[in-house]
Amino acid sequence: MGTILEQFPIVIKALNVGFLQTLKLFFVTLLGAVPLGLLISLGTQSRFKPLKGLLKIIIWIIRGTPLMIQLLIIYYFPGLVLGNAIWGGDESGRFAASAVAFIINYACYFSEIFRGGMISIPVGQQEAGMVLGMSKTQIFFRIKLLQMIKRILPPMTNEILTLVKDTSLARIIALQEVIWAGQAFMKGSQGISGVIWPLFFTGVYYLICNGILTLVLGGCEKKLEFFR
Repeated sequence: MGTILEQFPIVIKALNVGFLQTLKLFFVTLLGAVPLGLLISLGTQSRFKPLKGLLKIIIWIIRGTPLMIQLLIIYYFPGLVLGNAIWGGDESGRFAASAVAFIINYACYFSEIFRGGMISIPVGQQEAGMVLGMSKTQIFFRIKLLQMIKRILPPMTNEILTLVKDTSLARIIALQEVIWAGQAFMKGSQGISGVIWPLFFTGVYYLICNGILTLVLGGCEKKLEFFR
């Protein structure tokens, strides 16, 4: 088994590989969930009632059930129930299924944050824009958008920090993220078994990542202070 000093480089290399997978899932989720969440929030404010009702039901289901269950259903349902294992059984398939589950889940949460930000903008500002002859699109991008970003940034920051930690749930479908890599050394990996310290060490990765994100998002919030 070797000493900790002998194990350390092996463990760190494995954790680095796992954390790259964690970061990849994090960024892919953000890139997909933010625009999708904005579209969903616009849909929930649509005058077309069937669309509005359908989206609200989807949001209620997604927000009311655990992300872990959603991961299991998205990954296993096509193969076990429909007889079409669209994700395959390799790491790329597990990553794709995880990304889809995370994007849908976080898009629903982001949509409610976007909706709250939109309705918090005084109606008078929209009316003033219409008086000036601006279209609804111009009003949204020129008047509402930056104000909305300022108002939603604190709750969005909380969700983004939660997303970093939630990526660990992907190990339920055997995606080899950082916690999977740390836990593997308890069971036996690369000649190391029965050690728990690599699992605890994964917390350092999350702390550093969330610390950097907190600083970056805090800086963005300060730059939007002029909207107060």
